[in-house]
Amino acid sequence: MADAAPGQAAPFQRPSGLLIAAAIVAFGFIGSRLLGVVRTAAIAEQFGSSPDIAAYRVAFLVPDLIFQVLAGATLGSAFIPVFARLYRRDGSERAWQLASSALTLVTAATAVLCVLAFIFAPLLVPALAPGLSGDGADVESKAVSLTRLMLLSPFFFAISGMVTGILNARQQFFLPALAPMVYNIAIIFGAVVLAEPWGVEGLAAGVVVGAALHLAVQVPGLVRERFHFRLRWDWRDEAVREVGRLMGPRVLGLAAVQLNLFVTVFFASKIGSAALANVTYAFFVAQLPLALFGMALSTAAFPRLADMVAEEDMAGLVATVSRVLRFILFLTIPAAVGLALLREPVTEVLLERGAFTSADTAMTAAAVGWYCLGIIPQAGVEIHSRGFYALGDTRTPVILTGLNLLANGVLSALLWKEFGIEGLAFSVGVASWVEWLLLYHLYARRTGADTREELQFTSAYALCAGAMALFVAVAWGFLDVGGAGNSLTTGVALAGGGAAVYAGTSLLLNIPEITDVLARLRRVRREAPG
Repeated sequence: MADAAPGQAAPFQRPSGLLIAAAIVAFGFIGSRLLGVVRTAAIAEQFGSSPDIAAYRVAFLVPDLIFQVLAGATLGSAFIPVFARLYRRDGSERAWQLASSALTLVTAATAVLCVLAFIFAPLLVPALAPGLSGDGADVESKAVSLTRLMLLSPFFFAISGMVTGILNARQQFFLPALAPMVYNIAIIFGAVVLAEPWGVEGLAAGVVVGAALHLAVQVPGLVRERFHFRLRWDWRDEAVREVGRLMGPRVLGLAAVQLNLFVTVFFASKIGSAALANVTYAFFVAQLPLALFGMALSTAAFPRLADMVAEEDMAGLVATVSRVLRFILFLTIPAAVGLALLREPVTEVLLERGAFTSADTAMTAAAVGWYCLGIIPQAGVEIHSRGFYALGDTRTPVILTGLNLLANGVLSALLWKEFGIEGLAFSVGVASWVEWLLLYHLYARRTGADTREELQFTSAYALCAGAMALFVAVAWGFLDVGGAGNSLTTGVALAGGGAAVYAGTSLLLNIPEITDVLARLRRVRREAPG
């Protein structure tokens, strides 16, 4: 698309449909998550639940926090709506000025924070994971050195995150979807190849290389958009200040999300390095359905929601959020129930090899079951928080995320000694429900969304998931009696059968999320040549 002249709004490039955008984003999420499975399996095989991998998990926290609260906050809630409005109202040149200013300021702030974190790493690590010292001083010092090495990655991610925001705002989804896949491939290389001669330091080096590649793969998208970066420190620019105002509360919100993970790591380190390692493995396994469904659809929908607000189309916003929410729940409810039931075979198939033992499988699977409690509300938060962000309200989601952090912290402090990492996973799930139910209520009051209709659909999904769970429980009993196969065979058979039962009961109840898809497929089949 040719750039518009200054003061003349170029028509904002529309996707051919939310479904196509969601499919592209889903491709990225699915590809990234599949590679993430390979990545985590490679790490588990190489390091298991050793003190080295516990040090790596702790070292990852600070670099990830720096990226999330700066670049993540900017592209996630502040930059896209302002950029979209400027491009539509004032033309491309004005929008690119904002992009240059935001990129300059975010990158500079990231560099400053990385330098400070490098200097104070010996103080940060024992504060984040006091239990590491119980595994020997060398584990804590290794965590410090790994932290310093991986502090290179936020610098690349700060730039790459802003590029992702720019491309998503311009309805370019493919390269941003591809970037996480390249990142995971680099970490796999670090775990499989570099870790052989260099140990866990090789794994950390893979993280840094992956961050650089995450940026490099998206550069062609900027070239296609004819973006010419200029170093701009114009923080007085009204658009930049607006991004800053929107970003401020979101920084606190994303910091609270990261601090939730800090809470889990803090208490898990007191239990031991094996517990710390296994609770992070469990978190990864439980996040799979959330990423595949909740994050993919919400990410694809957000630029469109921002566009609707720019057009003052509130009815369209409410309808789109409702449609995305229903589809998310239609997918995540059975996924959460199924994963909770099949937590042991899933964990065994994904992770149990090499240094990852059957004892690690048992500990990890137990936490996975309780983490599943939080999958549904976390998916709901993904779309409802984006509804607020599109409306320019970052404060409400932040306050509720802070409440989530408070609830998780209190529950974790009460439960970790008696229930171990299972208590920590349970705390995350309960806190997530508190956050989502309040967020949903405030969103409905703000927009006038019809919660009764959504509750009816959710009840239908739950009924279908109940039928699926009954089938899985009964079938598993027969498979156990018959001594059928290994965990992979059993898991695939039960998951496939459960999915078929869920789809069948959904058709019997005439649930639109499945009938519409089937109607589309039939229409495509009729229109296909030949």
